[in-house]
Amino acid sequence: MTPPRLLDHIDLRVPDLAAATPFYSALLPALGFTLRVEIEGWLQFEAPPSAPADDGPTDFFGLTADPAHSPNATRVAFRAESRERLDALAALLPRIGAKNIEGPGFEAPGYYAVYFEDPFGNRLEICHRARRFTAA
Repeated sequence: MTPPRLLDHIDLRVPDLAAATPFYSALLPALGFTLRVEIEGWLQFEAPPSAPADDGPTDFFGLTADPAHSPNATRVAFRAESRERLDALAALLPRIGAKNIEGPGFEAPGYYAVYFEDPFGNRLEICHRARRFTAA
């Protein structure tokens, strides 16, 4: 049995949606959000369904403009299924305009991550965790 989804989506604000589009149009498909959804005033990508005929909800990442946007200390973390996948994604970051890239490296035993900001200062992370935090 597949465990239930615990998160549905990320709704991120940026000061200029047109300026954010090249960065997120490169990053989100590389992370697995491969289905572009056309919604006026939004840049939105969904994860593919688990089966071709599945019309149930999938995870999605959406962005919209907020002229008063101000980045804060909140960080959105994406999952990589392996250290090798994380390294490949980390290599993409400078090419698409990520700023303040730190890593990749081990944050703690079993926690391998790269930290970065989008072009507007929103904090993001890609991590690979070998086990649950509660696992002994």
